[in-house]
Amino acid sequence: MTRQPDAQTLATRIAQGRGAAQADLVISDVRLFDLVTGALTQTDIAISRNTIVGTYGRYRGARTIDGHGRIAVPGFIDTHLHVESSLVTPLEFDRCVLPHGVTTAICDPHEMANVIGTAAFDYFLACAEHTIMDLRVQLSSCVPATHLETSGARIEAADLMPYRDHPKVIGLAEFMNFPGVLAADPSCLAKIEAFAARHVDGHAPLVRGLDLNGYLAAGIRTDHETTTADEALEKIRKGMTVLIREGSVSKDLHALAPLLSIQTSPFLALCTDDRNPLDIAEEGHLDFMIRTLIGLGCEPLAAYRAASLTAAQAFGLRDRGMIAPGKRADIVLLDDLESCTVSDVISGGRLVDEALFQTRGSVVPVGLNSVKTQTISADQFRIAASSAEAKVIGVIPGKIITERLNLALPACDGLQQIDLAQDVVKVAVVARHGINHNMGLGFVKGFGLKHGAIASSVGHDSHNICVVGADDADMAAAVNRLREIQGGFVVVSDGAVRAELALPIAGLMSDRTYEQVRDALYPLRSAAKALGVTLPEPFLQVAFLPLPVIPHLKITDFGLVDVDRMELA
Repeated sequence: MTRQPDAQTLATRIAQGRGAAQADLVISDVRLFDLVTGALTQTDIAISRNTIVGTYGRYRGARTIDGHGRIAVPGFIDTHLHVESSLVTPLEFDRCVLPHGVTTAICDPHEMANVIGTAAFDYFLACAEHTIMDLRVQLSSCVPATHLETSGARIEAADLMPYRDHPKVIGLAEFMNFPGVLAADPSCLAKIEAFAARHVDGHAPLVRGLDLNGYLAAGIRTDHETTTADEALEKIRKGMTVLIREGSVSKDLHALAPLLSIQTSPFLALCTDDRNPLDIAEEGHLDFMIRTLIGLGCEPLAAYRAASLTAAQAFGLRDRGMIAPGKRADIVLLDDLESCTVSDVISGGRLVDEALFQTRGSVVPVGLNSVKTQTISADQFRIAASSAEAKVIGVIPGKIITERLNLALPACDGLQQIDLAQDVVKVAVVARHGINHNMGLGFVKGFGLKHGAIASSVGHDSHNICVVGADDADMAAAVNRLREIQGGFVVVSDGAVRAELALPIAGLMSDRTYEQVRDALYPLRSAAKALGVTLPEPFLQVAFLPLPVIPHLKITDFGLVDVDRMELA
């Protein structure tokens, strides 16, 4: 946690920075990547406890790390993510991504908050006291995200106030209810007013023109839902910092990369939003984004600025973002600049290794026994045939934006049927918070599913159970199995469970290590493909079908939602 230094600490820093006293730690013989000019300069880096005190010089230290001529860049800052979407606890997330150079992560615990309310803040803030990385918290602004779904909790402005001045809290998390902001909804305005002096994170998919002006006039300054370079350019010209996102489902990096240049880099940062351990293991985290951007032709200076300096400035973290005297000692040592090959990581002046992680404390899990559905039967998935055409959610691979389709589907005995020839199967959302027994039914196109069912208790943002299937009995079996294991992912065919991953912490996170979760995702992916699924990340794609703040057609426990009109379809 950042604390103001006392006079003695300041005196020590000054003496060590001037070379009058030996530094606590010296990283010797590195090539410092200058985020001002892009030059590489041979130097030592002197560190006093958790703060850099010297660069562009030679130093002696009580401890020395030999840089061996490696390249030193500032620690990476993930500007927007939900730790819950990594499927592991914050302490395991720490172990998972810190070796990839992510020394600061700005998280929004609204996944857990939608299940258990402000207890999620207590849990995340407690975890943030123990992580080696600097985990910062944005307070969830939209719980529930809309009035068209059942969440496990409701958080108003008054509920946020006790947490506002916590030293680990930056401000207000993504304001997903952009229609509420534009309509000057009193509840929305009360939250923004309460955080007027703090950072307010944005969420503005396809918001353009005068509506964008109105949204920004409320004091919102960042957005991670931008999907085209043209949209991003308008937003940064109007003063927004656009957070380029590359998650496990939402992949906007290739579309936005052409906009990232040395000139625009002060207005573009990086985030992952939702990225699971399997993708992190196979590709990486922000290091993957950096190397991909450079591979697409972006200047390394622009990419590394976006990953650190711009991120720090956008979120008011003035003590980091550069390797410079007075800044927090978050340093990544690279074997190669363009491929962003991470060799070592220093977080808060400490060399990151497994022994360092063993020094952390622990936090007791919360949100157990959160799946409170009744037993579901196959006949509950019947859909009456009401017209010649049915409304169908159209999945777009790599996007959480969906299409609104109207398709002719077969009917039998007055019931609407799936149509495998058109790649159309059923989708349902089952309320799981014990508040009601709602169940929304519909059809979805784009999974490639031929038989069986896949289900998830991760269903943004209210996290009811979402199930996609080609067989009603298998859909019921999948939902019932999630109740038995208290949340997670499951694949069912012919009445049998083919693969599963239990997520008992709020139905969102595992109590196992990230390596165990990563390894469990492989058989899940294989089992889904055996059903015919063609999407690379089917479970996260399922998880975004119930998100009624992303255009165009979604489904909640209330039924199909026309997001553009923010009403039931």
